[in-house]
Amino acid sequence: MIKKASRKSLREKRLKRNRRNIAGTPGYPRLCVYKSNKHIYAQLIDDTAGNTLAAASTKEPAVGADLKVTSNIDAAKAVGSAIAKKAMDKGIDKVVFDRGGYIYHGKVQALADAARETGLKF
Repeated sequence: MIKKASRKSLREKRLKRNRRNIAGTPGYPRLCVYKSNKHIYAQLIDDTAGNTLAAASTKEPAVGADLKVTSNIDAAKAVGSAIAKKAMDKGIDKVVFDRGGYIYHGKVQALADAARETGLKF
């Protein structure tokens, strides 16, 4: 009998393969995206020191308060613009985009486009 790998294990496999080539520095941090069934999260990470420089998610009242649904494309756009604003406040304008093993499509693409429109370069 053939056993099919789970979607989670396949995503983690893509994530590890991508992480070998992507690393964040203090001046050029990694913009990491994570999606759950209910929320969307984004972080700016400095991999050399192992610090999170900024984070945004739909769980934050500033981002998710005016959203009806916290797991759709509109929520991803709100998180993208929020993380870009936080990065600009800290003086960060260039990042490395880490899509977290997800396909660059839908919510991940909406988050990236919103961050670009707000001023981040990647």
